[in-house]
Amino acid sequence: MLRLHDTLTRTDKEVRPLDGKTLRFYCCGPTVYGPAHIGNFRTFVAQDVFRRVVEASGTPTLHVRNLTDVDDKTIRDSQKAGQSLTDFTEFWTTKFHADCAALNTLAPHIEPSAVKHIPHQIAMIEKLIARGHAYAAPDGSVYFRVSSFKDYGKLSHLEDRELRLGASEAASATDSDEYTKDSLTDFALWKARKPEDGPNFWPSPWGEGRPGWHLECSAMILEYLGEDFDLHSGGVDLIFPHHENEIAQSCCSTHGHFAAHWFHIAHLMVDGGKMSKSLGNLYTLEDLKARGYTASEVRYVLISGHYSAPLNFTMHSLDSARQALQKLSKTEHSLRTKAGATQPPSRDEVLKHGTAGIFADAWSTLLKDLNVPGALGGIFSKIKEADQTATDAATAKTNWLSLWFMLEAMGITLPLPESEVVADVPAEIQALAQQRWDAKAAKDWATADALRKQLEADGWLIKDSKEGFTVVKK
Repeated sequence: MLRLHDTLTRTDKEVRPLDGKTLRFYCCGPTVYGPAHIGNFRTFVAQDVFRRVVEASGTPTLHVRNLTDVDDKTIRDSQKAGQSLTDFTEFWTTKFHADCAALNTLAPHIEPSAVKHIPHQIAMIEKLIARGHAYAAPDGSVYFRVSSFKDYGKLSHLEDRELRLGASEAASATDSDEYTKDSLTDFALWKARKPEDGPNFWPSPWGEGRPGWHLECSAMILEYLGEDFDLHSGGVDLIFPHHENEIAQSCCSTHGHFAAHWFHIAHLMVDGGKMSKSLGNLYTLEDLKARGYTASEVRYVLISGHYSAPLNFTMHSLDSARQALQKLSKTEHSLRTKAGATQPPSRDEVLKHGTAGIFADAWSTLLKDLNVPGALGGIFSKIKEADQTATDAATAKTNWLSLWFMLEAMGITLPLPESEVVADVPAEIQALAQQRWDAKAAKDWATADALRKQLEADGWLIKDSKEGFTVVKK
């Protein structure tokens, strides 16, 4: 089983489902008000590797990740754009999903939005008020009383003075309604309607307004994972105050339990410094594609450093990723040819194979606190041996599937080996290949198979991917 560092206890703990069946975990998702940048995706890709490793270990998962589609930023920017909040956030949600697909991240099983769960959030506030953990301010806002929860600060390991300093800094960056609180450390559960919110408000027992940002995760976790669940994840920037606030409001509105394990991913730096718009290094996937790099290369870089340490992103690291992926692709192609296969195996086939085989040491390394860089080193130390020992089709297939087991666990997709890239494909061959692709899209499997056989008879192979196909010489 995977052992993973737990932020709360500061120890490495075995990742096991509480119910002994399905690992249920929650990831804080994007705020959909613009394109996600590679710093955001470092977290999402690391969470994807976590899920893949758990599933490759034989444990089913239930993955919940929220969409923040109402907060200060979404309201502000939707109004600047002259769009309704719904139209604005749906556009950026679609863009986020496209980037996730390009980076080969598995879609969450459940992806709830904050707007669609406002009744759930109001119900949680009512419980907190009834239990004495929250109070309504004169303006109609509602705040959580931090002093009512003795364990506040346990996750971030901050002392009372640090908590107050952090709360003061947070308050200075927010609206004036934060100053109607009883205490500086108290945080908003419900924000009273203000003129600058425009049409973005909802009715509540305390007046028109909208939920505070921290509340949505607690309400949706309760709805889809219950009071106790296996693991909660996010970037290290969310530990305080967001995750501290989640713990407080969740524990005080239920029977006092929450996540059994906390998994946080460190920051991404660019060229040794902080990412920022002013420096021009707040790269999106689209920015890097425009520079000639692929999503597979970006993903490789994002997983190449240990999740618990800051990762320095450079253009040189993308060039190195390209070389590494080509080396893996060359070995994969050789093993595939020896095994008598023409296409990469499906995910189901790889997980059914269920073993790292000759790459067992790399797999063991990966299971030790999700050590991806160590696992990659273990793979590269064995690929030559994996190819050389594949002297018969059976061994070749075993080594081939074992390689794919490791690649699948890390979500790595491979480019065509350089030897397979064909510059000029005859127009009639390309047309047949397109007809086959169209037949597949229409689920006309008989026609697609017949066209594939015709192309092979003419000396050409089709390499399918999620995005399309490539024609290569047989």
